Amino acid sequence: MGFIIENQVLLLLGCFAIGVAATVPLFGKSPNSRAWKLGDLIWVVLGGIGALSAVLAEVYTADSSKLDRQIDLAYATTRAFDRDAARFRLIHCEGDRHPGPMQPHIRVLCNKVEFLSASTAENSELPLFLEVTQDTVPLKTLSFLFGNAPANGSDEMSRADKMAEAESFDPAGFLAFAAHDDQTRSAMAALSGDGELTAVAAEYQVIASTYEELIEQVGRLKTEWEYLQGNSQILTLQVIALCLVAFAAPFRLGRSIVALK
Repeated sequence: MGFIIENQVLLLLGCFAIGVAATVPLFGKSPNSRAWKLGDLIWVVLGGIGALSAVLAEVYTADSSKLDRQIDLAYATTRAFDRDAARFRLIHCEGDRHPGPMQPHIRVLCNKVEFLSASTAENSELPLFLEVTQDTVPLKTLSFLFGNAPANGSDEMSRADKMAEAESFDPAGFLAFAAHDDQTRSAMAALSGDGELTAVAAEYQVIASTYEELIEQVGRLKTEWEYLQGNSQILTLQVIALCLVAFAAPFRLGRSIVALK
């Protein structure tokens, strides 16, 4: 099936050429001949199959758009987490910003923020979900006709490589650290009891909530990806249906040309 997706343009052109070759011998017959009527029947049947496949593919496209939105949300949440974590480390963790008896509690939160930041490093693989999904859309390779041809650099990953990378992506890697544990809860409770340092505990709570939201979104993202992969055969069926329509199109076109004579 991967061969069909990767060579969809050649298959369409080949089917169209076969249809033209089959239509040429019919030009010597009258427009009302049985041969042209049979050609019309072929066009109607295969055109209907193509329309049905287009409807099925539209459902898949809608799900792909949902995946795109989920990726956007994950990116936005990641940026918010990185920004808040960097700000927290800069204000509260550089040097001895809060000397005194509460410093050990602040250090506990600083260490936890470092761990949470490190656990999101795998987030750099998220674009593969979007890129691989878009690569499988039928007729996407025809974009060069409209001036949007993809770049073909030597460093560009092949579709198989991108698919393997995306399938190996596991959101469980984000779960290496829990946002709250006994130490962090104890540190937050101690800081909340200090009027001057209550804001530190509140800031950490925001970071922890954003991190947990990111974990949830990445989990949903993986679920959406697996659903799309489980239904990717719809795209292959659509390409096959479009090839059949390409084969039948010359019959209808030829009938119209003969009728105009």
